[in-house]
Amino acid sequence: MGTTATTQRRTGGRPARRLAGVAVAAVLSLVAAPGIAAAAPTNPSDAQIDAAQQQTQTAAQQVEAITAALAGAQASVDSAREESAIALDAFQGKQAEHEAAQVVADAATAAAAAAARDLEVARADVVSFARQSYQQGSTSPTLEALTTADGPAQMLERAALLEAAGAHQGDVVVRVTTAEEQARAAQEQAAAALADAAALEEEAAAALAVAEQYERDARAQAAALADQQAAVQQQLAQAQQSLQGLQAARAEAERFAAEQAAAAAAAAARAESERAAAAQRAATTPATTTPAPRATTQPVVRAPAATTPARPVPAAGAANGSAVETAIAAAREQLGVIYSWGGGSLTGPSMGWGIDAGIVGFDCSGLTRYAYAQAGISIPRNSSAQYKALPKVSRADLQRGDLVFWATNTSNASTIHHVAIYLGNDRILEAPQSGSRIRETSMRWGGFIGGARPSA
Repeated sequence: MGTTATTQRRTGGRPARRLAGVAVAAVLSLVAAPGIAAAAPTNPSDAQIDAAQQQTQTAAQQVEAITAALAGAQASVDSAREESAIALDAFQGKQAEHEAAQVVADAATAAAAAAARDLEVARADVVSFARQSYQQGSTSPTLEALTTADGPAQMLERAALLEAAGAHQGDVVVRVTTAEEQARAAQEQAAAALADAAALEEEAAAALAVAEQYERDARAQAAALADQQAAVQQQLAQAQQSLQGLQAARAEAERFAAEQAAAAAAAAARAESERAAAAQRAATTPATTTPAPRATTQPVVRAPAATTPARPVPAAGAANGSAVETAIAAAREQLGVIYSWGGGSLTGPSMGWGIDAGIVGFDCSGLTRYAYAQAGISIPRNSSAQYKALPKVSRADLQRGDLVFWATNTSNASTIHHVAIYLGNDRILEAPQSGSRIRETSMRWGGFIGGARPSA
């Protein structure tokens, strides 16, 4: 009985000890070689991260510096663009003067041609009179007719007839003289009108050349600024991306190491617990194994997604039939149309001038003139002329449909460079500048010189 019990204790404890040894060996193998389960991510060095941080900081400083420089440079671009608009306005004014002078010149040329025709007719009458005198053998037909009369009665009769003929010939001579003077005056007026038109055309061309140069400078500066800003932003983005990649790699390596350490600690704890349990079981009864309860997965019940009913789109209000609303509606129809330097006619978008030749659209004053033309109100072509020609409106008295103007010098109307339509509630509709499109936007009060009312 004692021998049997002793034998059972010796032989019965061996399986439990073998199981515990296998478990410990398995844990040790996991701790010693974690790469068997998953490859450990590369952990960047402190020097690599420090270098990336320095590179990012340097790029950020460059961005800050270029942003400050761009602020000053943008002011230069804005100034060049304002000068361009002023020069374009001057060109449009000279162009309008040239067109008016050309009309006068054409009328004067037509009058000179008519006077020349009258002169030719009068000269033909003189030639006819001279031919008749020559055929009669005397340049004094009156004396010859009187001396060849048959008597006093015939002489008196011929004298009366010759007096009437003399008066007619005198009229012919007077008409020739008058026609010559009229023709000469008409020719002088035509020549002067043509000279004025030519001079204005030259002035317009010179103004256009100045405007084009300003606009080219503004565009070149704007393009250079955009390139510089894009370059430094790209450098910063690359530095930030590099730093973020290194930081993410370090975080992943640290997470992996922590997971491996936690897994090893948990495995060691389980092995120790199993060893102790096996030892206790070996001391009392043969080891038994109890299958672990199978985990069950509960189905996930998802609540139905909430839906938001679509809001009905409000219907547009009825259009106002007034001149102001007609003009605003006409301008709104052009929203999105490209800005064209010098573009815009009374009937719609048109080819631009100079640097925007070939681009169909509107400039600022072309849009305002077009809009009010659709309401039956005629206003000048260029913005400074619009401001000068229309009744003035102060900021406090601005109403919907008024034109609002900006100038580089708010005390000098000749420096006006932009015009827009005021919509009320500090909103405007405008053709902003080259490269942009017609839009509605907030009112800008900086540089505001005043308003004008086309409907007044």
